[in-house]
Amino acid sequence: MLKNILKSYDYSIVIVYILLCFFGLVMIYSSSIVWAVQQLDPPRPSDYFYERQKLHIIISFIAFVLAAIFPYKIFQNKKILAFIMLVTLLSLSALFVFGQVYNNAQSWFQLGARSLQPSEFAKLGIIIYLAAVYGKKQSYINDFNKGVVPPLLYLFIVCFLVLIQPDFGTAAIIFMIGAFMIICSGMNIKSLAKLFLLGLVFVLLISPFVLLNNEVREEIFSQERLGRFEGFLDPFSDFQGDGYHLVNSYYAIGLGGLTGKGLGESTQKLGYLPEPHTDFIIAIISEELGIFGVGFVIFSLGFIVLRGIRISTKCKDPFGSLLAIGISSMIGIQSFINLGGATGLIPITGVPLPFISYGGSSLLLLSLSLGLLVNVSCFTNYERRYKEKKDLPTAGEDQSQKFYAIKGNRSIINR
Repeated sequence: MLKNILKSYDYSIVIVYILLCFFGLVMIYSSSIVWAVQQLDPPRPSDYFYERQKLHIIISFIAFVLAAIFPYKIFQNKKILAFIMLVTLLSLSALFVFGQVYNNAQSWFQLGARSLQPSEFAKLGIIIYLAAVYGKKQSYINDFNKGVVPPLLYLFIVCFLVLIQPDFGTAAIIFMIGAFMIICSGMNIKSLAKLFLLGLVFVLLISPFVLLNNEVREEIFSQERLGRFEGFLDPFSDFQGDGYHLVNSYYAIGLGGLTGKGLGESTQKLGYLPEPHTDFIIAIISEELGIFGVGFVIFSLGFIVLRGIRISTKCKDPFGSLLAIGISSMIGIQSFINLGGATGLIPITGVPLPFISYGGSSLLLLSLSLGLLVNVSCFTNYERRYKEKKDLPTAGEDQSQKFYAIKGNRSIINR
């Protein structure tokens, strides 16, 4: 049995995951050497971020293996699901008392020399919750009052708690993940249309409160956030101000060309491009490794997303299928936002590039999520192979018995 389970794992995802983590480690070392020495106070050794990320990878890989081993269906247990919901809400609420401010957002717990971002893990909490709830509601998924609306309350509460930190980027990602899972939950178009109208009414009702309240309006439409949009629309009009990040990202991408300048040879990481090892690491990859390095990252992330979607279509269990959809959408959405911000397709939001950017919370969350995806794939493959083997005729059966054993009773009736 153990041998059959091991054969059922999707090792292509495991290989791509390991390659992305080690590629990211190399690029973090290359991009952060100058930043660690010149920008940190007090200055750190040149391999400061590299050494920390190595530890992040080790811890995250252990989490990946554990998530891949334990059966994913345990998360359908009501007690475990309630525990995940409670921990998510309490941790997000506790930030307003014990949280540390970084980049104008009170989003972090300081744990000694390390920090933890609860909103990252809220993404996985939402995925598990919506998958479990909508998986159980399949028989009445189109009952609007009973099957559609109740799970949305939890989604809105989590988004609200993240939004007021304020962390608009993460809140938007959580909301989009939820929306994508709802669309794929099995609801018909009529229920989705009602849901859209309900959301529209909610926005119209809350808009006057936002627009008329000066404190709320100034918080949401702060000069920093408006500057991001202005820098996105015309970065070269203020290339020393609001457009500084994007302009230097353009320079890095342009300097790389097709083949790149060579590993470690970036000039934009020498104090020109802010956060070269986190938000704009793809620009450094482009400058040093050219289109081949960028292509490797995009292809690998795209492979994981498409593989996850394929797993969701093969899985017969609604909970497992929705888990795969949620995890795939999270990786896809986060990748698009990071790459879109660095290339000027969308405003910069400060979202890390999955598996590549420096950061322990993000890598741990993604590793847990990918472990769950591999888990769903393993059980799906195992059940399919076991049933196929069970349906095969034994060696002593004649040809007619083999035929009917495979085709089933319907073949006898049709005959």
